[in-house]
Amino acid sequence: MNKKLTNKEEFKARKDWPFLLVMGIISATYIILIVGMMYADLTFTSVGHIFKALQSTEIQYAIKLSLISCTVTMFLSLVVAIPIGYFMARHEFYGKRLLDSILDIPIILPPLVIGLSLLILFQTDLGQFIESHMRITYTVYSVVIAQFMVASAFAIRTMNVTFSQIDSRQEDVALTLGCSKGQAFWMILLPQAKNGILTAGSLAWARALGEFGPILVFSGATRMRTEVLSTTVFLELSVGNIEAAVAVSLIMIMAGFGVLLIVRNFGNIGFFKTVD
Repeated sequence: MNKKLTNKEEFKARKDWPFLLVMGIISATYIILIVGMMYADLTFTSVGHIFKALQSTEIQYAIKLSLISCTVTMFLSLVVAIPIGYFMARHEFYGKRLLDSILDIPIILPPLVIGLSLLILFQTDLGQFIESHMRITYTVYSVVIAQFMVASAFAIRTMNVTFSQIDSRQEDVALTLGCSKGQAFWMILLPQAKNGILTAGSLAWARALGEFGPILVFSGATRMRTEVLSTTVFLELSVGNIEAAVAVSLIMIMAGFGVLLIVRNFGNIGFFKTVD
């Protein structure tokens, strides 16, 4: 009997290997492409070029502005992502599918279109009224707004998935014991969503770091004013300083990779969950 089972397993393995081989080749091709790009960047430049880039006043300013703007964007994204994600996950209402589609528009639109739309928005009567009291376009404020428009969409999607995966029975029990909706949210739901909040914040920060198109159109790429790391790469390439552009790219790759490690180690929701 055991011999027959062994023969069947061997036959099944022989029959499955072409399928597994094709799937493995396709998967390996894409993985090799990603690793190859990073390896090419690493071999193109040197540690000396990276340190030289870091000594540049313009790049130091870009790093500082990137860290500040990305962090502010992360917190702003969480401020809107948590309540929107909660309502989308816990409530049914008329027009929910339409609203869900609207929330995904910053994800599917080309980045340049978002920047152009923001620029046009601040040419309207409302935008001009705001501009008359506080300058927005082509300032640091516009950098944060451009980053926020895209990064918050990813944070909202993450928080929606997070709240959807949390069982609502504990909240229902809390409500029957006299808690209000707000008390159940703060004391029951939010503590359970801490990993999802960390994931949403990390993704928003990383997405803000890599934002380029909206910033270029809405904020410009002015040295020592609205220059962030992504626009620094563009500016260095425009003057033919490829070594500095690659050095800044490596800084962004390392920062993004660090954020992904945080997400993989602490995020345990949906498509960010890893199998141990």
